[in-house]
Amino acid sequence: MRKVLMVIVFICLWQNWSYSKANASEIPVINSGAAIVLDTKSGEVLFEKNARERKFPASLTKIATGIYAIENGNLSDKVTVSEAAREVDGTRVYLEPGEQVPLKQLIEGLLINSGNDAGVAIAEHFDGSNEQFAKKLNEYVARIGTQETTFQNPHGLFDPNHQTSARDLALITQYALKNEEFRRIFGTKELKWDSQTWHTTLFTHHKLMREKPYDGVTGGKTGYVDESGHTLVTSAERAGTSIIVVTLEGASQKDAYNDTKALLDYAFENFKTTLIPQGTTVPMDKGEYKTTRDVYFSQPVNQNVTMKMNAEGSLEIFGEDKNLITSVKLEDFKQPIRKTAKMIPPKPSNEEKEDFKVLLPGTLIGILALIGAIIIGNRRRKSNGV
Repeated sequence: MRKVLMVIVFICLWQNWSYSKANASEIPVINSGAAIVLDTKSGEVLFEKNARERKFPASLTKIATGIYAIENGNLSDKVTVSEAAREVDGTRVYLEPGEQVPLKQLIEGLLINSGNDAGVAIAEHFDGSNEQFAKKLNEYVARIGTQETTFQNPHGLFDPNHQTSARDLALITQYALKNEEFRRIFGTKELKWDSQTWHTTLFTHHKLMREKPYDGVTGGKTGYVDESGHTLVTSAERAGTSIIVVTLEGASQKDAYNDTKALLDYAFENFKTTLIPQGTTVPMDKGEYKTTRDVYFSQPVNQNVTMKMNAEGSLEIFGEDKNLITSVKLEDFKQPIRKTAKMIPPKPSNEEKEDFKVLLPGTLIGILALIGAIIIGNRRRKSNGV
């Protein structure tokens, strides 16, 4: 019985040690219905909760609308505001029917003040209606890599089929942040606004950017409708590590922000982004490989890593315990070129040289005898008149 108790105690201690070793700090408990933490540069998921479940995004939709408009339009184009844009529900920038507003200003009003009227004006400018715009927008984000997204409008007002996932929103944001103009608007804290009837200063609705600043936050977007709960997207960077946090279905605004801060703390305290520069030599089972582009990966802080290229073209990163941390597929991977050895005939041995010396005189005598026989035969045929 004593031995059994000792075994049980050992197992319990081993389980606790194993758990604490695998978790440098306790993984945060998230109250929001879904969440994800994405390393912006490497694209690796550092945390997820129900990240593939379809949810209502509310105004986080405007991230997709904003980058679509930036990439597909001329920012200096004048957009004529319609009656439908003027009458849309929810947050607005108070556009007037017939007013002409530069596309760039509409995108600013869309992302900074979450103007639904700006969203409708943008949709109608590109495709004539919310419905047609949503169709094109879904095709656009699908090319980015979304799989759970079915937008029905440009602004995020409730529609039962207007759904996406935390993962899809993280991918859209990651893609959008590659664009300099989007980054500028997404990170704007306040902006002077002059339109036909409204002259004011717009302030970002994201509290971690303004009211309760969080160290390193570079941009963000808020969202809320009754059916979605509180939704939030936040980008942040510290010491070269860039993070995107998405939280969906928060029961309260407090939950959305507390969850976001907890996830940012968790990411920055436990992970860092590492760059493998183009031209780095990486060992393989047979030979070595030189990278043809910059490669980013996420690794635990305060841990040394080793790397190896496998035969399938994936760069494998191992931790100090030799366990695989991550694997990065290199699409442009080519097997190292191995030079074919030149075929050099072997040198003859001494015995072969002696044989050759014996063979050579005999061969010459035989050839000369054959030539002589042919000459004599020809002369005889001529003398006989043949």
